Amino acid sequence: MQKVPVSLWTLLAGMIISPISIWIGQNHHLLPVQASQQAPLVDGFFNIMFTIAVALFLVVEGTILIFLFMYRRRPGDNGDGTPVEGNLALEIFWTAVPTVIVIVLGIYSVDIYNKMGGLEPGSHPHGQMAHVSGSAMAATMNDGSEPVTAGIGIGASPQTQGKPADLVVDVKGIQFAWLFNYPQTGIAAGELHVPVGADVQLNLSADDVIHSFWVPQFRLKQDALPGIPTELRFVATKPGTYPIVCAELCGGYHGSMRSQVVVHTQEDFDSWLTENQIAQNQGQSQVVAVNPANLSTPEFLAPYINDMGVSTDTLSQIAK
Repeated sequence: MQKVPVSLWTLLAGMIISPISIWIGQNHHLLPVQASQQAPLVDGFFNIMFTIAVALFLVVEGTILIFLFMYRRRPGDNGDGTPVEGNLALEIFWTAVPTVIVIVLGIYSVDIYNKMGGLEPGSHPHGQMAHVSGSAMAATMNDGSEPVTAGIGIGASPQTQGKPADLVVDVKGIQFAWLFNYPQTGIAAGELHVPVGADVQLNLSADDVIHSFWVPQFRLKQDALPGIPTELRFVATKPGTYPIVCAELCGGYHGSMRSQVVVHTQEDFDSWLTENQIAQNQGQSQVVAVNPANLSTPEFLAPYINDMGVSTDTLSQIAK
């Protein structure tokens, strides 16, 4: 019986393994829903890596199983195994293949990172820190003038380079919470609200230790560093509420440092802005009105005269 060539077995194995690994790599359902413009880029890269990983797993584990069967010890066989000194061609092959895979994936990842805006976050009008020296940056941040924005992080994509973001939000990480400030409207909140389809720029900072701002559905994560501003720019594509997680161990209550990002339609976002501006303005007026340090005695007691059964005239006389 004629022996089947190894090359033919290799071709047959490739024809079986390739479609299986490609199907699993594209239909694994391991990732959460895509909710940002950057998410499909990351998912495409992950799917390719997962496809390669599945193929390598099938090759390695399949070879082990085949060898376990083919080279098992037969009953009555007490001899030594066939001595193998090495195979130069095989060693070159299993060195060259991973090398090519790593180089290709490295080049592809750089391209993805560039499309997401990671290579030049400080090249647009709102991010010039990359061109400022360390001492000049410190002086600018400490002299009370407008702070220098980030040159580190995910900035504008190549399509939006040189264009200001539609919405800017200052995000501060503290142990153990995220604080969100909207400088264009003066709104402060404990959760992030953005309109769907808007180009959003987050200016990240930290007061104490390193935190990491991560939204799994956006496929985006960026560290918030004490004393060093960083940036995260994205476009949300799917309305909904998504978790914000600190992905950097920041202390004993790190696991509870969570918030959420609410992606609105433009109409709902405008309503949220209006409601919060009115609510926060009303809150400020009330605080000033009832501040006892700024009130006279009659003014301080005026809200209570009905409960006390005292007239305004009597209250005025008492105050004298």
